[in-house]
Amino acid sequence: MITTVLVANRGEIARRVFRTCRDLGLGTVAVFADPDADAPHVHEADAAVRLPGAAPADTYLRADLIVDAARRAGADAVHPGYGFLSENADFARAVIAAGLTWIGPPPDAIDAMGSKIAAKKLMADAGVPVLAELDPEAVTAADLPVLIKASAGGGGRGMRIVRELDQLADEIAAARAEAASAFGDPTVFCEPYLATGRHIEVQVMADVHGTVWAVGERECSIQRRHQKVVEEAPSPLVERINGMRKELFAAARAAARAVDYTGAGTVEFIADEAGGFFFLEMNTRLQVEHPVTECTTGLDLVALQLAVADGARLDPGPPPSHGHAIEVRLYAEDPGAAWQPQSGTLTRFAVPGVDVEFALGAHDAGLRLDSGVVDGTVVGVNYDPMLAKVIAWAPTRAAAAGALAAKLARSQVHGVVTNRDLLVRILRHHAFRDGDTDTAFFDRHGLAALAAPLADADARRISALAAALAVDADARSHASALRSLPSGWRNVVSQPQRVAFDGADIDYRLTRDGLVADGFADVALVSAVPDRVVLDVAGVQRAFDVAVHPEFVYVDSALGPVTLRRVPRFVDPSEQVAPGSLVAPMPGSVVRIAVEVGDHVTAAQPILWLEAMKMQHRIDAPADGVVVELPATVGQQIDVGAVLAVLTEED
Repeated sequence: MITTVLVANRGEIARRVFRTCRDLGLGTVAVFADPDADAPHVHEADAAVRLPGAAPADTYLRADLIVDAARRAGADAVHPGYGFLSENADFARAVIAAGLTWIGPPPDAIDAMGSKIAAKKLMADAGVPVLAELDPEAVTAADLPVLIKASAGGGGRGMRIVRELDQLADEIAAARAEAASAFGDPTVFCEPYLATGRHIEVQVMADVHGTVWAVGERECSIQRRHQKVVEEAPSPLVERINGMRKELFAAARAAARAVDYTGAGTVEFIADEAGGFFFLEMNTRLQVEHPVTECTTGLDLVALQLAVADGARLDPGPPPSHGHAIEVRLYAEDPGAAWQPQSGTLTRFAVPGVDVEFALGAHDAGLRLDSGVVDGTVVGVNYDPMLAKVIAWAPTRAAAAGALAAKLARSQVHGVVTNRDLLVRILRHHAFRDGDTDTAFFDRHGLAALAAPLADADARRISALAAALAVDADARSHASALRSLPSGWRNVVSQPQRVAFDGADIDYRLTRDGLVADGFADVALVSAVPDRVVLDVAGVQRAFDVAVHPEFVYVDSALGPVTLRRVPRFVDPSEQVAPGSLVAPMPGSVVRIAVEVGDHVTAAQPILWLEAMKMQHRIDAPADGVVVELPATVGQQIDVGAVLAVLTEED
């Protein structure tokens, strides 16, 4: 019998497993790298063991350290979560060899499915439809476009689309480097790239007594960089096509039986609009998107994992699905800047209307939050940029999408740039509402439009006024004398009060007759305190929640969230950079440099590559020019804003 579970992972999945363990009366053990020392999952565990270091290769990918941590903390079982070592058969064997219970499939099944190259051959033999595999060294122009994939893992790491043959070698090298960093295995392969298609997957659960469930399907077609952004159950495509679900479930069960699978797993397919489908891979672990299946079946998949690991027998079949659930992944990234990952301190994180966290809802509709962060969490560059998953469930798809969009739009997410506005626009888009979603969603509907801020120019302008009033109210609240006077008040007016933001200067006066603000003739002040401002705009009262910080001011209202950068009155000359400087858009490690001082470069030519959050990011020349300085070196750890290179225009 399992009594204490160590979760060999971090963030929201560790918290998710701990929640079920607590419900079942089991002890919990966390492991943590140095950047995670103050993380929520560490505080919530009964015991925690430090993994010295920061990089995944030194911490969460060290099987020996994790097995030793389980022994020292008195755990008798290990749950791998997802990512890191979750699909590493040698890790599973090490756990079992140490006399611990492995909460996952047999190591041989992980091996069989862990190599996507071998897995496709195995699935073909089992009668599961597959796409042809291509040897990376033998790809020709006739094979293009192709998709490079990591053999040992997923999550978008080690994936590249190649449309031009002269790009193949560089993209293979980059994919191998990413795969080695994320999974410890640089093996990659190629397959034909389908520009459009539906990503459909089936949740399976199997016990040691021969029962294999196909619990339900999920659709995860909206993706960026081959990583899922929106997931839902059931699939709109499968709902529409007669008989498709039966065929999918049969293929998924056949895949599981082909490797004598036990525990939770997911069989992934790419499907066309006619209902034809092909095997992509099998993830031999719990998926990030498992909550949508839980919300539509009432099953606790982690509890089932624990029961199966303890030898329990599943019922002959799973319960029927009901209603609809949609999950979105909230990432610390900027979709409008090539999905660049972001870092910093999350000063505020609040999602309104949350019914449950990491748990099953008791009603027909509700909101679930699975989060790895809280107020004050520092978002670094060592790990995946996902902050949280927000899930809505309801009797209908339209109701779930509407509720999720509304709650996301009113969430307070301060301190780090995220993809929140993009998620809301996706959920409100007519194509999404019609179920017309495929892997080309962003290309078809325009990423720039989808990633645009929710607050339009007018909303940003009135929010800036509210921010200025809150900034000055905050300053008055800390005044040593006469703090009850309004900010900038004068008996004899000499000039307006000015609060400067990047792109918006606000000039106003507070007179005996009320607010007088330049450019806001129809706006009156109702009330202003440091964290809340109420304005009357042309006879309509609007409330603005405001968070004032030294560098930024965050304004949340029904008009949309607005972030304003405060402009300092005086600028330190040492903080200025030379014209033509190429600065780091994110902190990370320099992994490759493609130019030397004196080289002539053209616009969009690669200068160097940074590795951050387990992905490689190419930094290009912004214009034609000559490299005159190159302070960055391979292996160097750099901070955001650091000068990487300096270019001058050609004569």
